[in-house]
Amino acid sequence: MSLLATGPAITIFRVILRIMLTAALAGSGLSGTGASAQTWPAKPIRVIVPFPAGGTSDVLARALGQKLNQAWGQPVIVENRAGANGNIGAALVARSAPDGYTLLLMDVGALCISPSVYHDLAFDPARDFAPVTMISYSPHVFAVHPRIAAKTLQELIALAKASPGKLNFATAGAGSAQHLAGIDFALRSGIQWTYIHYKGGGPAITDSIAGHSDVLVNGMLPVYPHVKGGRLRALAVSSARRTPAAPDIPTVAETLHGFETGSWQGVLAPAGTPADIVNKLNAELRRILALPAIKAQLAAQGTEVRAGTPEAMNSFIRTEIARWSKVVKESGVKVE
Repeated sequence: MSLLATGPAITIFRVILRIMLTAALAGSGLSGTGASAQTWPAKPIRVIVPFPAGGTSDVLARALGQKLNQAWGQPVIVENRAGANGNIGAALVARSAPDGYTLLLMDVGALCISPSVYHDLAFDPARDFAPVTMISYSPHVFAVHPRIAAKTLQELIALAKASPGKLNFATAGAGSAQHLAGIDFALRSGIQWTYIHYKGGGPAITDSIAGHSDVLVNGMLPVYPHVKGGRLRALAVSSARRTPAAPDIPTVAETLHGFETGSWQGVLAPAGTPADIVNKLNAELRRILALPAIKAQLAAQGTEVRAGTPEAMNSFIRTEIARWSKVVKESGVKVE
């Protein structure tokens, strides 16, 4: 009987063959996790922005997409799939093939709020995405119509306590980040106001300027020009520290310790996307966001670069989900 026919010999032969094949693949550059990253991207990349054109996520997606195209020579196509506070576009990406060719760029804070306020959410932010990197942070501006007597947050709180529920508070939609920021503020300060929900930040700002709403919380990028023009009065920004773009405006945290909300933009891929593709994209986005021209452009708009690792973004998502779950539970807000 041949030696190769014995059990132990066959086992040894298979082990040697496996080692030889692994070495050959390594030499050809096709082995392990490096294979997909070496060939990716080989076709256009689609970036889903789950909000209307012209917003923060859309502007960032187009600016970064142009830089990625220059770096890799593949078109980066931005698609706006708006609806349900970003949930329609997010669900589309969650169901997409995990091959690195469909990405999501959105307000990660809004993504983390959705599990608490939507009864039948079509995805799980902590399970159905592979975080790539945070991009930036933009604070909310707490503003009032000039006819409102309050000049500071303390005066606004006193005014609200004197007439519970009388002040109207404009939001970008029920369950939006702005809505939850208003709820968090009210819970911490012990006040009540009446929420007016709009179909986006733009209509909320327009009605606040017209005097149909008393209090507005919205992104610094669209609100601050109206503050400088005298159409709205800024009382505070929601960042942990005063923003260099408007250093004279105090923070909410100076009145309510630890308060911080805003718009945290980030990039995610479908769960199951190979780690080497995620890491390659992470490295390139962080390189782009470190460019002096990009940082200066964002800083002038009151936006701070917050790029980091996929692991850091994953930790942020889980922390924010728990944070907003507590706020929603205390407030009882739900969106069907």
